[in-house]
Amino acid sequence: MSKRAVVVLSGGQDSTTCLYLAKSAGFECHAVTFDYDQRHNIEIDAARRVAKLAAVASHEIITLGPVLKGSSPLVSSNPLEQYRDYTVLPGGIEKTFVPMRNQLFLTIAANRAFALQTNVVITGVCEEDYGGYPDCRRGFIDALEHACNLGTFADSGHGQLLIKTPLMRWSKAETVRRALLIAGCYEALAHT
Repeated sequence: MSKRAVVVLSGGQDSTTCLYLAKSAGFECHAVTFDYDQRHNIEIDAARRVAKLAAVASHEIITLGPVLKGSSPLVSSNPLEQYRDYTVLPGGIEKTFVPMRNQLFLTIAANRAFALQTNVVITGVCEEDYGGYPDCRRGFIDALEHACNLGTFADSGHGQLLIKTPLMRWSKAETVRRALLIAGCYEALAHT
């Protein structure tokens, strides 16, 4: 396999850190960003800036339109709740959770990996988000990776798909600490 990777790039801290981790590991990075009519299109502009600063091999903005539905303020007119601090978070599924979003994004990213003749997809999910975002769990990633291998990558000559999640076991504070140590990452984060 070539040392190429498809990086899911939202334009936020986690995906930017993943992009720079992939670059520092020697991957030729191909970024994909999703426009799903989310209310905060500022993320897409941030992803464009980060991709340019990182000098990625390619950056595709995939327009999905309003395909994802739910009560999340990201895809509905529901207001985004504000909390004083983490101690008053209600627990359970976060109100910003968009059902099937990561599954859709990672499936499309796997398609792009296959087309690029690579088997590596990198995403910034983290189990610290497990409670509020069930599609950030290791078990979910492993199951999706397995399904993609059964349905597409097995016997393809591309090798088994690897959905790499470098932030999976890190706290948010650890992600920031590590980002500060990666050449260029801090500068890119300053532009998000």
